[in-house]
Amino acid sequence: MTPIEISIEPPLSAEARAVTMRYFDDLVSRYHGRPATPEEIADVDASYPSELLQAPSGLLLLARRGAEVLGCAGMRFVTDTEPAADAGLDASARVRLGEVTRVFVDGSARGLGVARLLMAELETQARSLGLAALRLDTRSDLVEARGLYAAVGFTEGAAHNDDPYAEHWFRKEL
Repeated sequence: MTPIEISIEPPLSAEARAVTMRYFDDLVSRYHGRPATPEEIADVDASYPSELLQAPSGLLLLARRGAEVLGCAGMRFVTDTEPAADAGLDASARVRLGEVTRVFVDGSARGLGVARLLMAELETQARSLGLAALRLDTRSDLVEARGLYAAVGFTEGAAHNDDPYAEHWFRKEL
């Protein structure tokens, strides 16, 4: 069997746009419990700009088996203010984080470990960039995603954003 390969790709390439649209279709369809309309997919696409998933603000990974794109995962680079562990109560430190987004595997490739490979590569990239942690948010209905994040070492915690669709927030220290 052809191995699964993970690579950084421009988020506006034809392959990246195609898998992103499949991701948005899946996300919206699951949320509404019915097939997503083209307008709903376009609205989500406009709300989460792909341009942020390229240097210097982020990256996008694609998983392939041969020429077939099986899935994707993205990471935006953010700077956050957090309490400094060794300082007084009012002290804080600026830390660089990777905000994980667009973790998606096509239905035909689920169960093959593609999502774990994508998450491992995101972590490798984050470490190579000197990021302090990875964080992400997800919805309650995305049970498989929540299980994946816990399985690869993320811990559920306090909210780090006010995304109206986020119901669970996870973090992994690097």
